[in-house]
Amino acid sequence: MGVANAAPDGLGLAYVPDDVAQPHLAKDRLKRVLDDWRLPYPGYNLYYPSRRQSSPAFTLLVDALRYRS
Repeated sequence: MGVANAAPDGLGLAYVPDDVAQPHLAKDRLKRVLDDWRLPYPGYNLYYPSRRQSSPAFTLLVDALRYRS
């Protein structure tokens, strides 16, 4: 059970990205608290040591994250 599932099940608060919370917010399973304290989050960052000799799976992941709409 992850944080994103624990909060809608009534087990407490969750600090998760908007795209994770949105389906639960749309179904009224979650509600925002401390909205004034929420920081804007422009997107995910990916840090990795080098582009040389990366696996095909890693290259696909990077491409998917880069072109995600």
